[in-house]
Amino acid sequence: MKIGFIGIGTMGGHMAFNLCKAGYALTVNDLNRKLADRHLAAGAQWADSVKSLAQDSDVIFTSLPGPNEVKGVALGAEGLLENMKKGAVWFDLSTNSVSLIRELEVVFSKKGLHLLDAPVSGGPKGAKSGKMALLIGGNKAVFEQHDKLLHAIGDQILYIGEIGAGTVAKLVHNCAGYAVQSAISELLTLGVKAGVDPVSLWSAMRQCALGRMRTFDRMGNQFMQHKFDPPDFALKLAHKDVTLATELGREIGVPMKIANLTYAEMTEALNRGWGHLDSRSFLALQKERAGVEIKVSAEAIQAVLDRDG
Repeated sequence: MKIGFIGIGTMGGHMAFNLCKAGYALTVNDLNRKLADRHLAAGAQWADSVKSLAQDSDVIFTSLPGPNEVKGVALGAEGLLENMKKGAVWFDLSTNSVSLIRELEVVFSKKGLHLLDAPVSGGPKGAKSGKMALLIGGNKAVFEQHDKLLHAIGDQILYIGEIGAGTVAKLVHNCAGYAVQSAISELLTLGVKAGVDPVSLWSAMRQCALGRMRTFDRMGNQFMQHKFDPPDFALKLAHKDVTLATELGREIGVPMKIANLTYAEMTEALNRGWGHLDSRSFLALQKERAGVEIKVSAEAIQAVLDRDG
């Protein structure tokens, strides 16, 4: 099996090198030829063009900056669509546009080519060490045929669903991460301005109940199961805590946009008579506005936790 890899920069360079170390016959291509020096020293071949790489590869990986670059490599005059061998597989490791990856899959499938989105999570350190997640969207049978190959790149290979599902999961994850950090930064500034040493404050946040959990684990209980009764901690009590925090912010002059939005959401839920329900019950307002139903069994949640450790 011949592997082609396009885009060997900060992330792609490490992932391609791990394929070399795993013993795969690898051909690489990038706008910067010098980035390939270590890959060539490890036994990889250099392709002068996307066209020549595509014509000689059974499986192709791309790791590119964004949708414009992916589209150019895919549909250019000497791009993948016109030059991949029939039945060949393309895994796009880029963080891409959901609409673009779905549009490309339709075009590629008409020519007997397989496209799967496979955005990665783990950063440059994870790309180098192989401690990284690949979030896969596309034909499940094709994905399963290449499980061993994908494990040469990352240690968590997660099939998410049909084409585009991996990209949706990556975008949700990244945006959630920055939103959570934004909220934490807001509250850290409150604590520091209220006179607490930042290291002591950060340490306290890490060692309290939420700090001891993986960021997203707690969502598996009330929110994912849509089960707010009986409560672990009543909404009316949580509303009191957030009220006191936002009052402190006003007293000492700390802007708290996110906390005040949370306060407003909790207040709306209280006005609906949800005060006796679990403190996370106010999150159901977002489901209602979005017009989606999320109600997963406790068994399904536990299966994920058991699988991932």
